Amino acid sequence: MNKRDNWLNLMHAKPKFMLFAVFTAIVTYMLLTLSGLNHTMSITAGLTLLIAIMWVTEALPIPVTSLIPFVAFPAAGVLDYKQASSALGSHVILLLMGAFMLSKALEKSGVHHRLALYMLRMTGAASAKRLVLAFMLTSAILSMWISNTATALMLLPIAMAIVTSIRAPLLATAILLGIAYGASLGGVGSPVGTPPNIIFMSVYQETTGLDITFLEWMKTGLPIVLLGIPIMAFWLTRNVNVMPEVSLPPVGAWSSGEKRVLSVFAMVACAWIFRPYYTPWLGLEGINDSTIALAGVVAMCIIPNGDKAKKGQLLDWDTAQKIPWGMLLLFAGGICLAKAFAASGLSGLLGEGMTGLAVLPLLLLIFILCLAVSFITEITSNTAMATLLMPILASASVALDIDPMILMLPATISASCAFMMPVATPTNAVVYGSGLVSIKDMAREGAIINVMMAFVATGVVYVTLL
Repeated sequence: MNKRDNWLNLMHAKPKFMLFAVFTAIVTYMLLTLSGLNHTMSITAGLTLLIAIMWVTEALPIPVTSLIPFVAFPAAGVLDYKQASSALGSHVILLLMGAFMLSKALEKSGVHHRLALYMLRMTGAASAKRLVLAFMLTSAILSMWISNTATALMLLPIAMAIVTSIRAPLLATAILLGIAYGASLGGVGSPVGTPPNIIFMSVYQETTGLDITFLEWMKTGLPIVLLGIPIMAFWLTRNVNVMPEVSLPPVGAWSSGEKRVLSVFAMVACAWIFRPYYTPWLGLEGINDSTIALAGVVAMCIIPNGDKAKKGQLLDWDTAQKIPWGMLLLFAGGICLAKAFAASGLSGLLGEGMTGLAVLPLLLLIFILCLAVSFITEITSNTAMATLLMPILASASVALDIDPMILMLPATISASCAFMMPVATPTNAVVYGSGLVSIKDMAREGAIINVMMAFVATGVVYVTLL
């Protein structure tokens, strides 16, 4: 079968997925109604299943599917139009939009490429293990602040220049997998590092009325990154001994634009991290992280880049508007879905149904949750997984009489810890696309690392939250 036939089969399969989703939703609604559940709960469950199947199968483009909650839940009487549309105005949507635009300013200036080379030079290329660790640390640190996919795409040419000049297949595999795994794990180091983090924050705020600050998140997220990167690097390089001579590309002189972009971004990061301390002193309790992100975007659009040959601002609208708007619609759809769960009473019912889990020791429950989420995410979007799972875990936590963060946070982190399959994360797909990493190698290494990271996440959550 040729590629054209494969594409035709895929195109023909999408209407089948849509019909399957609709059929499943109708059957679910009817069965739940017959079982004694009221209309609101039954229709919410049916619509949720419809949306989930279409997200997972991509029967429609994911952003289009994400618009369905804004139509379906008001039409079904679960939410009114004001409740549904308020999801689009959530502060976490503004936070993510601002973070995306700030990362575009970094990419436009090229400063992230310079920082990558500096970090690689600081760790050195004197040994194979140090080189892999350098790539992983660089990937992780950058992914805390800019897109995981952009990080992998940026580091891949540097890695390819190295691995194609040496004859060490084991080292090449370790470097390329290290970039992908470092980018995925690095995203859990800060609240804006990866989409599931934002989904967790929105549902947690909706459930408890409390905001998660940067410091509160990083108290758990950062130790997982700092422990996980060396562990993964050690495993990936366990059979790598010989280190051929490696030369890194030259760094070059700093431009004015690079210096200014980095300065503004550093100020934004510090403002995020230390917000709980300076806002009461300055009487700015009314601002939050989204306010800071958008202030940084405005500053980037005002400050000139200092380039005499090509004058302009650090960020222009043509660059800023290239953010993934569809991702914002996905988040908004997820928030709307969480509102429907709460308004219908379905989340409370599901939470009560999970009270049987109370017989398990909490530490074991967290570990099983981490392991299950990481392996399920191998075959579905981590963002879709977090969107569907967060409201259920929030209600389960309330029913179990524990802080929702104890179940929601490790599940969120584990959604970014899928290391086996190229389809699991965009970073895995990027390095697999290099042609130098086989699915067999990725699956073998990733399966072990999935289990390792479940232990790490469980241990850190136990120390920091319990």
